[in-house]
Amino acid sequence: MKLQRGIGFLLASILCLSLCMSSPVAALPGGVQLEPLGWIGGTAFAVAVQGNYAYVAEGSGLVIVDLFTPSNPVAVGQILLPGNGWGVAVSGNYAYVGAAAAGLRIIDVANPATPREVGFYDTPGSVTGVELVGDYVYVADGATGLLIIDVSDPTAPTVAGSFDTPGSAYAVAVAGNYAYVADRAAGLRIIDVTNVVTPLEVGFWDTPGWASGVMLDGSYAYVADFGKGLRIIDVSTPTLPWEVGFYDTSGLAFAVALAGDFAYVADGLGLSVIHVLDPTAPTQVAYVDTVGAWDVALFGSYACVADVEGGLRIIDITDPAVPAEEGLYDTLDYAWGLAVRGNYAYLAAHTWGLRIVDVSNPAAPAEASFYNTTDPAWGVVLQGKYAYVAAGSSGLRIINIEDPAAPVEAGFYDQVMYAEGVAVAGHYAYLADGDLHILDVADPAAPVELSFVGTPGWAWDVVVAGHYAYVADSEPGLRVIDIEDPAAPVEVGSYDDDSLVSARRVAVAGQYAYVLDEVGGLSIVDITDPTTPVEAGYCDTAWGAIGLAVAGQYAYVADGEGVHVIRIVDPAAAVEVGFSEKPVSGYSVAVSGRYVYVGGSDPGLLILRMR
Repeated sequence: MKLQRGIGFLLASILCLSLCMSSPVAALPGGVQLEPLGWIGGTAFAVAVQGNYAYVAEGSGLVIVDLFTPSNPVAVGQILLPGNGWGVAVSGNYAYVGAAAAGLRIIDVANPATPREVGFYDTPGSVTGVELVGDYVYVADGATGLLIIDVSDPTAPTVAGSFDTPGSAYAVAVAGNYAYVADRAAGLRIIDVTNVVTPLEVGFWDTPGWASGVMLDGSYAYVADFGKGLRIIDVSTPTLPWEVGFYDTSGLAFAVALAGDFAYVADGLGLSVIHVLDPTAPTQVAYVDTVGAWDVALFGSYACVADVEGGLRIIDITDPAVPAEEGLYDTLDYAWGLAVRGNYAYLAAHTWGLRIVDVSNPAAPAEASFYNTTDPAWGVVLQGKYAYVAAGSSGLRIINIEDPAAPVEAGFYDQVMYAEGVAVAGHYAYLADGDLHILDVADPAAPVELSFVGTPGWAWDVVVAGHYAYVADSEPGLRVIDIEDPAAPVEVGSYDDDSLVSARRVAVAGQYAYVLDEVGGLSIVDITDPTTPVEAGYCDTAWGAIGLAVAGQYAYVADGEGVHVIRIVDPAAAVEVGFSEKPVSGYSVAVSGRYVYVGGSDPGLLILRMR
């Protein structure tokens, strides 16, 4: 019996992102170039607050959110960056963004509506934490350790000094003459920065977990220690730090903020409010479940939580013992399915349901509306005035999109295992849910199952061409189903060889089926005779490739690095001729005219222009 294989977003998977961050890449010489134009959504990993604005590292850029009315936060400006944002500091007219492998980016935010990059420093490591003190930005640069960057001229930052910590520098806080580095497995490192040119380690405390965040208050350092909660370290003598207390939060502690007698810990699952008046006996007084809290910043009587599953959450902490969510700036994320028609992109955005984005201006896509599916949305196709959404255990949801600004559900069919792929041809819908279901959708309000085909693997995806359905069936590869009589389908052919380990996507163009294996690459299969498909060509792709579109002379493959362009004029000599210069964790891809649309997690939607 097949097991349900819907992918849950466990924090262990999110952590993997921090360990596998992509770096910007260049287009292949003489090939197709892809120019990033616009984006929307992404994972919110970091937040800083200045005045009435929150500066959110969201997906592949920085979003500036107006908090004047905390119950109704509004995005007022954004800027696309060459790397995903993991840390933010703001002072005066500038925001300093740690953009992973793209280094430190300096953004002029004098006008929040039109932020612009004025300088950058390409660090040797991967920037995840930043702290600004005077003319210096203290950078947690991963395996490189601590960098001290002179930003007295924001347009020309230079390194003043550095110290290679023994672990992986993830976050940093500065107090007086000392920098306190959360150094993951190497715990808390204390660096004397009296002379920024020659910083020197003077003390350390090896915390039991992975030191991921740090804040200072008086004689104490408060360390967010991943699986070991909040650790409180006495640093009154920096050369002899020692732990005086701890509180083991329920999740994974990523970041901490302090105000008065309370510590606010983003612990991966929510916001933990901990009373620390007595550092030797901290106690939790309240907890707010935000699903995926990763960072936290305070302003006035509010806590701003950067939540990898829920965007920016505004929590009223007037009474720390009774916190309450006041407002939400939601972000579009995890777009596993994507379809584009006219001025709109339709994204199957996992727990965010069906999101409809206006792409009439590719440089500034804007969400037009959404429809919350009961379960995660994995795939979407369009026909007529309907969007057909594969929605996990909720099956097939049929959404009327005649007015893209006001989608409404017309009907559904939920007698399935776990729907992840869908195709529609004529009056029939073909649903991949581990097996293949064929539904009569002549009346969208009352779809009826006509037939069922059990496949030997796990049916992830399906397309229909002529009288055949082509199914990406995981390890057993490509299955060809004769559907001339939808009520009596029968498998007539298959293709499987050593290159197919986990067939995830399939597309058909002309006499070829294109089968994308997330481990084994892109196989081009000649289906002139559907009963005996044979390999016509192959192109190796990066591990984790799960997005596929075919248009004209090219196949477009999305993976954790971006989108790759493969020339397929001669299937026997398929070759990569271009790839995106902007890193994106791509799950889906669609092509319309000169534009390539990539759905993923960072950002939710990236629009590229082909040159």
